[in-house]
Amino acid sequence: MIDAIWSGKSPLWRLLLPLSWLYGLVSGLIRLSYRAGWRRVWRAPVPVVVVGNLTAGGNGKTPVVIWLVEQLRLRGINAGVVSRGYGGKAAHYPLVLTPETTTAEAGDEPVLIYQRTGAPVAVSPQRAAAVQALIAASAPDIIITDDGLQHYALARDKEIVVVDGERRFGNGWWLPAGPMRERAGRLTSVDAVITNGGTAQPNEIAMRLEPGLAVNLATGEQRPVASLTEVVAMAGIGHPPRFFATLRASGVTPVSCIGLADHQALTEADVAALARDSQTLVMTEKDAVKCRAFARQNWWYLPVEATLSQPQADRLVNDIVALVR
Repeated sequence: MIDAIWSGKSPLWRLLLPLSWLYGLVSGLIRLSYRAGWRRVWRAPVPVVVVGNLTAGGNGKTPVVIWLVEQLRLRGINAGVVSRGYGGKAAHYPLVLTPETTTAEAGDEPVLIYQRTGAPVAVSPQRAAAVQALIAASAPDIIITDDGLQHYALARDKEIVVVDGERRFGNGWWLPAGPMRERAGRLTSVDAVITNGGTAQPNEIAMRLEPGLAVNLATGEQRPVASLTEVVAMAGIGHPPRFFATLRASGVTPVSCIGLADHQALTEADVAALARDSQTLVMTEKDAVKCRAFARQNWWYLPVEATLSQPQADRLVNDIVALVR
């Protein structure tokens, strides 16, 4: 239903327009208050790069953050990552992640970034506090924020927006009548636009999410996902159909596709109920970080890697490197 409203296919979005106008007014006033100096903006002693989006829901920000951390590491630059920590609730903030940190504490995306990259990661509702904790703990050369484009209390040196190339901006309206946190005109003031799938517009950097080998959660075994049989697909991400389409494009025809809420907490009983022992449960890597502690032999996940078009991707990385050197 929400997709139909936000895409404009359902006329119900018109009923929500008064709330959208209010959302747009409030969000615009908040941004103005920081730009005009009415509210304090904190600047970190190291460069800050924000990777965010204009719409609600999953656009592919986290794969871009992972790609950027790895690209900077190849160039000898150590990046730290900060996040709000959606879906987690820590005993205290800021929380600097360790190998023992759970998704219940930090949220699924920060734990995924930490496990995939080994980069220092901190979470806090106040991004400035997370940055300060990260600098004290590991002295990174640069900070990358996973989301936070609208968190104007933290000064930034570069802004990168990730756009869903298939859905773009739906009907173009602010929440809740449409998917927009900020209107599309905001793109004119950011430093780079990365388009995930679909067709990139002029001056946008095209990105694809390329699947790797499927990984068994219990054993770590890797194999082509197309070799798995009786697949039940599960995705608790911002836009589950994207994952199901990736499986089909990889040669998998799932017997069922189960979409869950983004950042949804998972228990062993919840997940075990989705597939019989004779079936193969295949999930996203984001779901896998929540299930690894109670993994079963027939549970697999499919990691993806962000691939960005050249030479635009190298130009973007070089511009970010120049902030440090």
